[in-house]
Amino acid sequence: MAKGVKLDLNIGANFSDEWQEIQAKKESTQNSSNYDPNKILLPNKHFLHFKKEKRRGKVVTLVGLFQLSKEDSSALLKKVKKALGTGGSFKDGYMEFQGELQVKLRAYLEKENFRFKK
Repeated sequence: MAKGVKLDLNIGANFSDEWQEIQAKKESTQNSSNYDPNKILLPNKHFLHFKKEKRRGKVVTLVGLFQLSKEDSSALLKKVKKALGTGGSFKDGYMEFQGELQVKLRAYLEKENFRFKK
């Protein structure tokens, strides 16, 4: 490569003879087909499950799919974060927490009358 020439890394995988830049935005894997933000369920009607992801080398625990009002979800998130002593956020019906907290989260949310998938 000649000095001063930058390498263009905006290429995508295409099995034709040409290289192409991918224009379509990648869909979030967290969006579930049965998530409706306008549908509100009681805590005992939820069937929650856990996901574990790595982001920048750190573990993030996701629990959801919550179908609560905005006020209820923010209040629940605040209580859980305070009880577990960790950071977290609420996105697309899932609560995201920093660290591997599946056991503690399950115990706390079951105490709050939420149910989990087996």
